[in-house]
Parts: sequence; C-alpha cells; structure tokens
Amino acid sequence: MIQGLLAGRRAVVTGGGSGIGRAIAERFAEAGARVAVLDTDETFANEVAASLGPGGSAGPTAERSEKRHLALVADVGDGDAVRLSFCQAADAFGGLDIVVNNAGAGAVKALHRYSDDEWERLVRVNLSGVFHGIRAAVDLLRAAGGGSIVNVASLSGIRPTRGEGPYSAAKAGVIALTATAALEYGPEIRVNCVSPGVIETPLTCPLLRDPAVRERIERRIPLKRAGTAGEVANVVAFLASDLAAYVTGTNLVVDGGSILPSAQTDDLLARFVQSAD
Repeated sequence: MIQGLLAGRRAVVTGGGSGIGRAIAERFAEAGARVAVLDTDETFANEVAASLGPGGSAGPTAERSEKRHLALVADVGDGDAVRLSFCQAADAFGGLDIVVNNAGAGAVKALHRYSDDEWERLVRVNLSGVFHGIRAAVDLLRAAGGGSIVNVASLSGIRPTRGEGPYSAAKAGVIALTATAALEYGPEIRVNCVSPGVIETPLTCPLLRDPAVRERIERRIPLKRAGTAGEVANVVAFLASDLAAYVTGTNLVVDGGSILPSAQTDDLLARFVQSAD
C-alpha cells in the first residue's frame, strides 16, 4: 500500500538513528523516497542510512549523487549545524521536498527539581530544535517548488504528564509552532505534526517489559495495547504525501485512544455499561 507513495521525494529525518525516527526513515525509503538520516550519533546515522536499501527512483537528479540515502551528524539544538546539514542533503539529492523534525529528549522528575541546565537542554532540543528545522527547511522547500514539514510532538503536549514538565511544555510549543508555520508558509509548504502516545521504542521497552506496568497502561487504552514506531511512521508518511494534499496545520494524535477515558467517571460508568451487557 505504501510502495511508491513518496517516489522521487527527497527527505530529511532528524533523530533518525533510532526509535520513531528510524521507523520514519525506513517507511520513507520503502515508499520510494531518498532519505537523509540526521542524528547526533554518527554510528546510528550511518547504520540506518546503510540499511535503507536502494530507495526509489532518483529521476533527473541521479547524477548528483551515487548514494541513494545519506547520513548526517548534527545537534538540532545548534541552528547553524541544522542549516548546514539540510543544505548538504539538498545538495546531495538535488533539492528537498520533505523535512521531519523528530529529534527529541526527555527526563522525569518533579518540576522544582529540574536545574536551569536541564530545563534549557530539554526546551532546546524539543522546541528550539523544531524551530531550527523549520527555519532551515523553508527556503530549500520553496526552491524545490514547495513541500511538506512534519513535526513530532507528543500526547504530553496535549495532556501534560507528571514529572515531564519541561518536555510537556516544549511539546505543547511544537503544536503551536506547527500551526503558526502552516499559516505563514502555505500554500507552497504544508506543515503538520503528530502526537504519539505510548509507543514501543528502545526508550520505553524497559518500562513496558514489566508485565504489571504494561497491563496498567494498556487496560486504559481503548485499543488495549501500546503502539509501534511503524504505526507512527505510517501517519507521518501519509502527512508527507499527496494523500494529505489538503491537510495543513493539524496535530494528528496517534495514541490508540488513550486520551479519551475520563479519570473522573470512566471506571465507574464502565461497570454500569458492562452490567447492562
């Protein structure tokens, strides 16, 4: 179903060395895109780029580079480094059509326990990193005749989570920044974001490996399971493709319905519904 969906497109995926970012890079390559995998870890970036295979049709720009895919190393908190990396990708591919601002970082502790340095780091990576990616992408996408930006926010940006104050605040900012960019850069550039809920990744696996913890989390999700990185990647591929040609400024929640139950009444009312059945 996804084969050919992004044929000939040229994309950058930040935080593409692992987790959701890696899944997005893999899905884009399966869909026919050429992908620049940007990560702070050079080993991860090279490994993912090398694993993506031959990619899709290069079209008239094939002579610009023998590589179907590309590994880039940069910290998204460094605006100059992001701009340089995006320009390198555009030069290698003959332009850019898609940018996915996925890179992020997290921590868990009481809000008043965060130091200034910890607050600054989380906001710099999760919010400023998206700003840097949007800013670096705009002129390159316009030069290619337009394109799509997809930002990865979080369910925590909609329903803040205990212990994730800086992260939640930054992700809420990403949702607002997405809407602003959609207003400013249409019609040439569409800008959307996704907000994943509980997704199985290398970061969440230690938590979900505990059967009691997994059961407690999943029983409150209407679909009764954690999501996969591939399922988030499918949504990102949709937003980046022509299937979403009339979609911009939206925040698409990918959470299995976990945000739906009411903490006040859901457990209580569920008993009456079940007894009526």
